[in-house]
Amino acid sequence: MIKIGLIKEEKIPNDNRVALTPGQCRWLLSARKNIAIFVQPSGIRCYNDEEYMRSGAIVTDNMHQCDILLGIKEVPATTLIENKTYLFFSHTKKKQPHNKSLLKTILDKNITLIDYECLEHEDGQRIIGFGFFAGIVGAHNGIMAYGKRTGLYNLERVYKQRSFKELIHTYFGLRLPNMKVAVTGSGRVAHGLIEVMNLMGIHEVEPEDYMIRRFSYPVYTQLKGSLLYEHEVTGNYLREDFHKNPQHYLCKFLPYAAQTDILLNGVYWEEGIPPLFHRSDIKKDDFIIQTIADVSDDKNGSVPINIASQSIEDPVYGVSRSTLQKTQPYEPGSIDIMAVSNLPNELPRDASRYFGEQLIKYVLDDLLTGGSSVIERATIAQNGRLQKPFEYLKDYVIK
Repeated sequence: MIKIGLIKEEKIPNDNRVALTPGQCRWLLSARKNIAIFVQPSGIRCYNDEEYMRSGAIVTDNMHQCDILLGIKEVPATTLIENKTYLFFSHTKKKQPHNKSLLKTILDKNITLIDYECLEHEDGQRIIGFGFFAGIVGAHNGIMAYGKRTGLYNLERVYKQRSFKELIHTYFGLRLPNMKVAVTGSGRVAHGLIEVMNLMGIHEVEPEDYMIRRFSYPVYTQLKGSLLYEHEVTGNYLREDFHKNPQHYLCKFLPYAAQTDILLNGVYWEEGIPPLFHRSDIKKDDFIIQTIADVSDDKNGSVPINIASQSIEDPVYGVSRSTLQKTQPYEPGSIDIMAVSNLPNELPRDASRYFGEQLIKYVLDDLLTGGSSVIERATIAQNGRLQKPFEYLKDYVIK
């Protein structure tokens, strides 16, 4: 009998998502006779303890009896149980300073860590994540913020809707001005951004037309890697080479800033990848962007004027074009930035259901039967040792 535990989320700010919904637990328990599911009580989950009890799961604080522990965000180092296998987003692969002690504790406690972010298909595409719903909420909040700045329309907050289906209903009758929106990226986040563009009736146009025309209706264009970056010598873009050697690439986004009212940013970013523009560029007269939804939310990253992460309750702040300092949102002479690290929490049930479906479809069976190459590539630490693809993290945990 393999015992799976759903641990409660303890990171601040609170996260209400789950790795498996009660309905998915019920299905697993009926389809897999060799498992038991234990759920740690929580008062903040989008599904309550009673729903899990009705699914056949056992609600208990005792997670020591479990073999595999599933969470979402980083687990506090003080609550990690030695010799267990954990799956969660550890946010350590980029050597994030605030999680150094977490990874060190994982190694010290002989823990096996499988990071959701590292679960990939053979071609490098992510298997599991909340990016699509981050894109959904981020696009909505970006368009909402532009409405508040201009006063031309009003959108309600996402978290006030019970589901994605209800959110879609709020778009009926929405009349948007002839604004221009640039969507960056091509992954799950970008798919979510584009889904909202289409649901709101914002028309897609080719980048060439976007650059030379003003339209009498709202439009967006999607800027993927080859339109955003070029090699400093050859002028070409090769995706694999770009991710291996981003320091040799230049960013081509800036001309779009002269034609864009709203930027919805969904590109992947890590140290060394050039930003979309430079901080000083926002002082230029032809930089007309008024609202940026940085869904990727990397502080000082692809959006260099993203200088703070906000909360779901207060998602938008301003940056002064003249001083580059943080201001209140919607002030004259500033650009509004929407940057929130846990956007899918505004649609937690939909996001959790989608996440659990991918987990069951592509990961769980292999995990229960001894592993796979996919799981092996996503295992940062095994029995307290960094695995070969992640040995570059040695200096990170030692320093």
